[in-house]
Amino acid sequence: MRIMNTVVRGQLAVKEGVAAVQRRVRKDEGASAVEYALLVGLIAVAIIAAVTFLSGRLSSSFSSAANSI
Repeated sequence: MRIMNTVVRGQLAVKEGVAAVQRRVRKDEGASAVEYALLVGLIAVAIIAAVTFLSGRLSSSFSSAANSI
């Protein structure tokens, strides 16, 4: 349950960050390729951080579930 709460909080943080970047981009007349690249990079970093953070916890959770079966 704690893992799901952490995942949900992480997803909300990423969504808020993306929304902030999108608001910044919308203020300008047009977004350049550099701004889109930065947005994609930010999303990639967030995904990598989430996978790295949760990989150990998910592995142990699945292991304990498999052992209990």
